[in-house]
Amino acid sequence: MNYFAHAVRFLDDPCFVAGTGVPDWLSVADREVRIRRRHLAAAMARAGPEDLRLLRGMRQHLDDDAWFHETRAFAELSLALSAEARDVLVEPQGLRPAFLGHLLVEVLLDAALIAENPARLEDYYRLLEMADPSQIQDVVNRMAQRPTDRLAGMIRLFCRERILWDYLDDAKLLKRLNQVMRRVGLAELPEGFVVLLPTARHLVERRKAELLSPSSPAFPRR
Repeated sequence: MNYFAHAVRFLDDPCFVAGTGVPDWLSVADREVRIRRRHLAAAMARAGPEDLRLLRGMRQHLDDDAWFHETRAFAELSLALSAEARDVLVEPQGLRPAFLGHLLVEVLLDAALIAENPARLEDYYRLLEMADPSQIQDVVNRMAQRPTDRLAGMIRLFCRERILWDYLDDAKLLKRLNQVMRRVGLAELPEGFVVLLPTARHLVERRKAELLSPSSPAFPRR
């Protein structure tokens, strides 16, 4: 799952919403810092109310991902989109199609959820702006084995850039995908890759309910 799919269920709680984004922000800002369940459990045992909501959001992210990546829908869509990518790319270059299949399921699920009700994305960003990036970084540093000084800046950049809106437009989404490709050291996608995106959107939209975990909007809140 990606940023919005993790958070959309909890758009009444700024700290929780911010917590759901922390593992993904770290994967961009400082990949050597990881959120581990055992560290979360220890931090939650001694946290105050506000920090506790942030930590619960991080735990929700881990729970969601564990469920999401085991679903039949994710496996089948990843395989189908990998095959589509391999057909479109003149030079597939090793693991690139498989990586793209995984990535497209995640970002296009976000796109499908945003398209249902764009006002919820406005709410999402509004709540993130209520959170304190420096506080979030401090909470992570008290818990993680390796501290980071990059997380707070990443959160501010994420709020400023509003990248999730770009998921609704094929040309803008292609640019965002290429940012990811550069970050992970894979060759960028050609402009012609954009022809795959309408089909990919349709495939993910058709199965989005199967991709939503028991803590997502389609299910009663726990």
